[in-house]
Amino acid sequence: MRRARIKYEGSYHHVMNRGFENEKIFVDSKSKNYFINLIEEFSKKFKMSVYAYCIMNNHFHIILKNDSNKLSEFMKNLDSSYGIYYRKRFGGRGYVFASRFKSTLIENDRYLKMSIIYTLLNPVKAGLTKNPFKFKWSSINNYFNSEKTFVATEKVEEIFESRKNLEISLKEWKKKKLPVKNSRVGEFLGSEQFYNESLKYFDRRKRKKTISNIRIKKERKIDLKKFIKQFEKSKKISFKDADFGKIKWKRLRSELLVFLHDKYNLTYRQIGTLEYFKNLQVSSFGKIYRRWKEKNVTLSSTVPN
Repeated sequence: MRRARIKYEGSYHHVMNRGFENEKIFVDSKSKNYFINLIEEFSKKFKMSVYAYCIMNNHFHIILKNDSNKLSEFMKNLDSSYGIYYRKRFGGRGYVFASRFKSTLIENDRYLKMSIIYTLLNPVKAGLTKNPFKFKWSSINNYFNSEKTFVATEKVEEIFESRKNLEISLKEWKKKKLPVKNSRVGEFLGSEQFYNESLKYFDRRKRKKTISNIRIKKERKIDLKKFIKQFEKSKKISFKDADFGKIKWKRLRSELLVFLHDKYNLTYRQIGTLEYFKNLQVSSFGKIYRRWKEKNVTLSSTVPN
């Protein structure tokens, strides 16, 4: 019996699968490039934001955001399409991939960063290269350059801020392992608070016998005014009265940035269009975000209400 997994619109995941009995299924450059093209095709079709990928000889890793709540459909099409290609080209019978894909639910930017680094370092750990930037079948060279790509580089560039920081993070990680937690509903990468909230969410969904709170939502335009009103209501304030020369309002502005970034997955560039942030450099948003996170402990906004 297949185990239920927690996934919802906007959830972050580290997904992977490997060849049946660890068989080498990405045997050459042509097959690896074909699979990367499939990732591009189906990520666009099923509305997945791909942050990072790495295609090894016998398995693959993808870090993504489940924008449409069609993660299962995305992975099913990806695996089956490559399976058909593989059998047509190399022959044989039976399964190409070992089993149902593996998925780890990820909390937020801190853990996304870990997952991205882990994914990009796979060829180094496998002894295929000493320099991850020389490995051709990962997304590592898509970041911090002007070349057009299907990879959602803006989010990754916000997390690392510069290519130099990305390089430093890769060197510092070395042979660390991801602090993944196992549970009856799959794997998690995040804080204990996120873990517990995710489990509560899963149980609540199960008790109600409905998936209405994670059902695919219709495409909608970003309504920044609505989001701000929601924040103002929760804080019992109005930004019309704001004086950003005062510490109180500076703190509230920082909290608003975190709220918009975590709750609605808005990029710093989108947040920077708001009048409350126009006197700040978008390049400083990452520092503001991390500083606020370090000083405050709140429920993870990546878990639905």
